[in-house]
Amino acid sequence: MPSVAVVTGASSGIGLYTALGLAGAGMRVVLHGRDRERTERARAFVAARCPDARIDVALADFASLAEVRRLAGEILATCGRLDVLVNNAGLFSPGYLLSADGFELTFAVNHLAPFLLTNLLLDRLRASAPRDKPVGQGPTARIVTVASQAHRGNRIDLAGITGARDWGMLKAYGRSKLCNILFTRELAARLDGSGVVATCLHPGVVATGIGQRGGIVGLAWRLMKPFMTRPEEGAATSVFLATTPDPAPFHGAYVIGTKAAPPDPIALDGDLARRLWDESARLTGLAP
Repeated sequence: MPSVAVVTGASSGIGLYTALGLAGAGMRVVLHGRDRERTERARAFVAARCPDARIDVALADFASLAEVRRLAGEILATCGRLDVLVNNAGLFSPGYLLSADGFELTFAVNHLAPFLLTNLLLDRLRASAPRDKPVGQGPTARIVTVASQAHRGNRIDLAGITGARDWGMLKAYGRSKLCNILFTRELAARLDGSGVVATCLHPGVVATGIGQRGGIVGLAWRLMKPFMTRPEEGAATSVFLATTPDPAPFHGAYVIGTKAAPPDPIALDGDLARRLWDESARLTGLAP
């Protein structure tokens, strides 16, 4: 039975090429997207290049926690095993907007959605990890979260993390990426000894559509795109972490290229990571 991978935000950009890389490695891949037409085009793109791979589509809007829960239920119902979860979906919000649940949109989509999805799929990931072989000596379940160097220089105030306090497009994005790293570190601590490896990464400054949201930032993004990394290159680290025979050195790590790298020192604050976890669990309605 082939390994099964779920890639969120796989209808274009880094997610699409991550899905392509995992399908090329022989995995059954579930492509998550928000728009059916775009996600079906992504499936056709991957299937044309990997005709022997099984490629499935799953739809959900990460701006709604109810949609995330429905997506998790669909994955659990259709995937008897789950070996890889790539938390890739993300956005730059063009302005201060709220999610369906009343949270600041960037924080909701980039952090709360993958936090909830990961937790809802954890038992299946644990069950798919081999118990009879140490990490590095056999297939290992992995959770790979796409963070960013944009986390550097940012700080989070848990008391106002879901609201408008001090909001800015780039600041909101950077804070959400800091949350991704703190989440990964706390998740890795909780998964020690389970056979599941949790890691996060910086993909590079990649020429995707994520920054094309209008205004000065959108204009700057379009002008810079010719000088950015291509999406297929940006996907390389996600594919590496999902397929490397020995992921143990990357457990809890922040990875650039194929090497662990030091994040901003605030991302190493274990107490902050635990408090963010507890607050995220409260906001998403997970049992403590």
